[in-house]
Amino acid sequence: MTPRLDFTSEAFFRDPPTAIAALRAQGPVVATRFPLVGNVWITTTHDATAQVLKDSSTFTLRKEDGDVAGVRWWMPKLVTTIANNMLTMDEPDHTRLRSIVDEAFRRRAIVAMEPRIRAIADDLAAKLFAGGSPVDLVEHYARILPLSVISELLGLPMADRPTFIAWANAMSSLTNVASFVRLLFALRKMRRYLEGQLQIARKQGGEGLIAELVQVEREGGEITPDEMVAMVFLLLAAGSETTTHLISGSVYELLRNPGLRDWLEADWGRAGLAVEEFLRFVSPVQFSKPRYVRRDVELAGVRLKKGDRIMVMLAAANMDPAVHDQPERLDLERKPNRHMSFGTGIHFCLGHQLARIEATCALQALFTRWPRLGLAVDASEIRWRKRPGIRMIAKLPVIADAGERRRSSETEHLLAS
Repeated sequence: MTPRLDFTSEAFFRDPPTAIAALRAQGPVVATRFPLVGNVWITTTHDATAQVLKDSSTFTLRKEDGDVAGVRWWMPKLVTTIANNMLTMDEPDHTRLRSIVDEAFRRRAIVAMEPRIRAIADDLAAKLFAGGSPVDLVEHYARILPLSVISELLGLPMADRPTFIAWANAMSSLTNVASFVRLLFALRKMRRYLEGQLQIARKQGGEGLIAELVQVEREGGEITPDEMVAMVFLLLAAGSETTTHLISGSVYELLRNPGLRDWLEADWGRAGLAVEEFLRFVSPVQFSKPRYVRRDVELAGVRLKKGDRIMVMLAAANMDPAVHDQPERLDLERKPNRHMSFGTGIHFCLGHQLARIEATCALQALFTRWPRLGLAVDASEIRWRKRPGIRMIAKLPVIADAGERRRSSETEHLLAS
């Protein structure tokens, strides 16, 4: 057991490669404690991670009685209902629900949305400093862009987006049991709201993915009312939260690595390649959901017993030197890039196309509009939220003209001397 590694510490989030290398030195599968989950095995290599994610008959998301592996006995029914989605289901229920949302997505061409996503990003970038400088890039750009896109994709009213932002902030503040209790109030409001939107779509139809889901439901898709609410909640939350932190983490890395920024700005045709490396290096989603070991099994030379719990560490798979040359180095030209940020197997991320497009549009719009963008504070002052399993910058204060900050610092130095 290695309980000493704090997966919510500033040191861990600031320098994942160092912490992950120390963890991997203990073995490809390590026993530890994880916040809110408890005792659990975690994978530290690419191969062990892939094996767990692909073998859904041995490593299951549900107990034999059907309970979700990550839901604890003390959590209220509301959490169980929302957690009862396709990300926490094994076969055949996973395929049943995935086929419904796949059909709805097929009716909404994601790639065709790129011009609209770019327009949203351009507009947000143009207004970034409208309220003054410095500004928090997380709150005013990285969070609003994916929320705006997924809201539009779902067909939710634009007037409701400030409410979504408040809910998203509540979800990102989850760090312990106390914040979990506060989150429940937001979840109750969110569930009531989504139930209302589904009822409107059932009665009046409409545009967007919610209306498409309702249509698939009418055409014989097997899904219960609770599963439909959980599905829309998943799309709204998963379709915005992780992309928020991919965008903010990518901007942070470019602002503190001027050479990489110059390389990217010289040819935005390289943006797709760069985003793949940001997905690997930033690794916004660091861990999978917990799984149960269905039978005694050996994984990467480690004996696991039936009933044990295991979580794959996607961030560790992305930093595995057996797969990635110099994994601790941010290399925007990395080829090939076999990162695991979208998982693998039957739970491979449904929104991978959307996340890639949003990140590409976000970076290009931001740095095209503000070519002298810079951090308003020293990089050492940036902090990460203490949310287990997700790597998220708490605030990213930026200014429009980095040269202005340098001139100000030089003036202060002269005055002080």
